[in-house]
Amino acid sequence: MINIGIYGANGRMGKQIEECLKNESEAKATVLFDKGGNLEELFEKSDVIIDFSSSSGTHELLNYARTMPKPLVIGTTGLDEKTMSLMQSASEVMPVFYATNMSLGVAVLNYLASKASAMLKNFDIEILEMHHRHKKDAPSGTAMTLATSVAKVRNLDLEKVRISGRDGIIGERKKDEIAVMSLRGGDIVGRHTVGFYEDGEFLELNHTATSRATFAKGAIKIAIWLNKQEPKFYSINDFLGI
Repeated sequence: MINIGIYGANGRMGKQIEECLKNESEAKATVLFDKGGNLEELFEKSDVIIDFSSSSGTHELLNYARTMPKPLVIGTTGLDEKTMSLMQSASEVMPVFYATNMSLGVAVLNYLASKASAMLKNFDIEILEMHHRHKKDAPSGTAMTLATSVAKVRNLDLEKVRISGRDGIIGERKKDEIAVMSLRGGDIVGRHTVGFYEDGEFLELNHTATSRATFAKGAIKIAIWLNKQEPKFYSINDFLGI
């Protein structure tokens, strides 16, 4: 039985992971950590730690992990470059898994979108993401992962071609432009659409999550897998073997 510590236990995802672990035969929740908690206890009692917190919370977790390395599954989005760099350096002494979305379906969407982007080189690309009214960051981390993937295979610098909205008399769409649009409302768990548009036809690939349990179950499966891995930086593609 693998002991899993939940970092950010009072958040929506933290609570969902705790609930899903009640029905898991290979792992159990041992420490539920949130602000003001005991980091030493978290690391001592956990075989693997799953993090769904905040950018500052993840930064604090990675700093402490240097003193007591443990496998880390990180699903926090909106991380800054400094935290991402810290994550890479931590992976030299412990297995670190990072994904902006723990859904296996989203991983396949990302793979297919990348392939489509390479094959449909003359098609315009637009990305739309939809989430509940409480989501704090925009665009979503998943939308940015998708945008990065479709831009990369076309040798495009996403920072130069990405736009997040259109308003007024702005002229025609630029050739390599990639729009990443965000909608917020209600209790939408998550929907991502990657569209490829050409004169006379278009292709849209989309994924819809109907329950946060999808992400929680994915994170738990990954944690069980990561517990057996060597120190390295891992992505969802490593987990799926694609």
